[in-house]
Amino acid sequence: MKKLLAVVAVLLIAVLMTQTVPDKQAHKDAMMKAITEFVDEEAADKGFKDNVLTNLGKGVVVKAAEVALNTKLRVKNYYLFNTTYVHLKGKDQILSVGLFGQVITFDKEMLREKLQEALDSREEARTEKEEAKATAKELKRLQKEQKKREKELEKERKRQEKEARKAAKQREKERKRLEEEAEKAKK
Repeated sequence: MKKLLAVVAVLLIAVLMTQTVPDKQAHKDAMMKAITEFVDEEAADKGFKDNVLTNLGKGVVVKAAEVALNTKLRVKNYYLFNTTYVHLKGKDQILSVGLFGQVITFDKEMLREKLQEALDSREEARTEKEEAKATAKELKRLQKEQKKREKELEKERKRQEKEARKAAKQREKERKRLEEEAEKAKK
């Protein structure tokens, strides 16, 4: 009889678990609450006063996290519970676990690491973008210099051609003068 009661209790708990698995939105809400609390704590720890600019900065960070969750968050359902994860650097990173209608989010240290990773990758991307801009600017400057040199070379070539024509005219004029003098001398 005790075994039957134990089996029934386990089955009831299993049915209860399957019926109370939180949905994806519950996971997002719990994570957004944790992220907001984390951002508020970090701002307070860093000594930022509660003003319009600080609130704007916090809002931007929270909104960026929300957008990232909306696009990257995936749910794995195990029937009795579920997990949410994101795929980062070639592996799945579990962010929360949901069971009995509750969502258990990752700890703050993990959140700090993930936000730092995101900031670092964003900084790397910004640096790469700046380097690409500098390279493009240098390339454009070099191309401009090359065009300027080509124009100068073309101008010099035209000047030399003009001088050559002038010299040829001068030689032709001199030849004619010498011919005329030679004809006069014959007479």
